[in-house]
Amino acid sequence: MEGGKRLKWGWGEPPDFKTMSVFETIIYQKKNSVAYVTLNRPHALNVYNLKMRDELYQVLGAIRDDDEVRAAVFGGAGERAFCAGADLTEFLTAPSPILARQARWERDIWGLFLSLAKPLIAALHGYVLGSGVEIALSCDIRLAAEDVQFGLPEPQLGIIPAAGGSQTLPRVVGGAKALEILLSGRWLKAKEAQRLKLVNRVVPRKKLMPEAEKLAERIAGFDPAIVGYAKQAIVRGLDLNLREGLELEARLARLSLLK
Repeated sequence: MEGGKRLKWGWGEPPDFKTMSVFETIIYQKKNSVAYVTLNRPHALNVYNLKMRDELYQVLGAIRDDDEVRAAVFGGAGERAFCAGADLTEFLTAPSPILARQARWERDIWGLFLSLAKPLIAALHGYVLGSGVEIALSCDIRLAAEDVQFGLPEPQLGIIPAAGGSQTLPRVVGGAKALEILLSGRWLKAKEAQRLKLVNRVVPRKKLMPEAEKLAERIAGFDPAIVGYAKQAIVRGLDLNLREGLELEARLARLSLLK
């Protein structure tokens, strides 16, 4: 309960959360060693705006710095969307170049997402569009409800993805399929998204939150240093050739024996 009202969770009824912070656009909670981040603009389909960017930056920093947190789950409030994209009325209003560079330097949320050593799980339902896709692709594991719909509508709006979508999507589904999705503006439903490996698993809507929680709790039960080394080996290794990747794995394996 929050503010005397039961929150309308798009990803199922919440577990026994300890609420850490309720911001204007997100809710940050913890249960045991798992952090839960809920995009909380259900009236606007959880559209990503400047306020959400700033608040997510704070929460990601908290997840990074909190030794109690061993995994994190990201979801969206409301029945209709995880995140239906960016608020273009804000992001297409060009600030001065100096302010734009300063904001990018001080609040590089996408770089922070991708730098976290802790596993991030996306629990996706309804519309996952534009920046919603980019948030999901910044997570390590993606679970989707059967009603999920993915899309990158930017070219239809006269822009291109600006938060990593053109780089993260082809790393997941391959270059040719990423080009088709982006250039055609076609939306993907759950089964196709799973077939393309855009999501790891599709579950009934009512099971989305329990499945995300169960997976996060399982990961959180392992040695956090070993989990961090394993994530680093795969994520960093993807950008290396095989020889370099094997060397990275050997270095991390030695570190794991010394911990």
